Amino acid sequence: MARITKISITLCALLFTLPYTPLTQASEHARPVAAHKAHVVKSTTKSTEKSSKSKDKTTTASKKTNTTSKTTSKKKETTASTSKTAKNSSSAKTKNLASKDRKKSSQLAKVQPVALTEKCSKPRKGYKTHCVKVKAEQPTTIAAAHKVRVQKAQKTAMNKLMGQIGKPYRWGGTSPRTGFDCSGLVYYAYKDLVKFRIPRTANEMYHLRDASSVDRGELETGDLVFFRTQGRGTADHVGVYVGNGKFIQSPRSGRDIQITSLSEDYWQRHYVGAKRVMTSKTIR
Repeated sequence: MARITKISITLCALLFTLPYTPLTQASEHARPVAAHKAHVVKSTTKSTEKSSKSKDKTTTASKKTNTTSKTTSKKKETTASTSKTAKNSSSAKTKNLASKDRKKSSQLAKVQPVALTEKCSKPRKGYKTHCVKVKAEQPTTIAAAHKVRVQKAQKTAMNKLMGQIGKPYRWGGTSPRTGFDCSGLVYYAYKDLVKFRIPRTANEMYHLRDASSVDRGELETGDLVFFRTQGRGTADHVGVYVGNGKFIQSPRSGRDIQITSLSEDYWQRHYVGAKRVMTSKTIR
């Protein structure tokens, strides 16, 4: 009996312990799984949060770039429009000025009448004179008038000089009746054409303040050319340039007044310089 009771007690104990052991084991086994799931859930939420943050950053960056590109494009458009408007305004101004100038010129043309003169032909006997209106010649400008005056004076001086060719040299001579020395010939040609007094020696003529220096390559008809032949002063001989590299001179005693070439060796070696006596300010 005692054995039966022990067996029965052990069976009862086994029956009570069996249903609780798997539950406890199962709960102990389920704990790490749940923890792992919770960790996974947390990591996923963190990754989603990170991804959302990165997406937000990228979207904000893209928005910033878009806004900057839009602003730059707007600025370019505004600058282009302003440049176009400035060009249009400048072109309009130039057109307006051109139209105003045309109007002024047309008005002046209308206001200033054309000067007319009458030309009449000699009539035959028993006929009336026939006159025709013709446009008057336009007055010449001041510069052209001065040039004409200088050319006329040069021509007068050349005529006076050319008329003395072949006459003998005479020291101190200033008259066509007696003859000329070098400076006397220049004095005779220019004394009545210029405002200032012409000196009587070649050296004084070379240092004349009223005459301007001229380079050899720019010589004109009527310019004075100077030479130093005997070593006296700066210049002791003078002639007048007549063009084409030639000058007229009264060389020395025993020789006649003649035209000589400046390119001759003797005159090239002794050449000193040139002076211009006749200008629009110095001629009478």
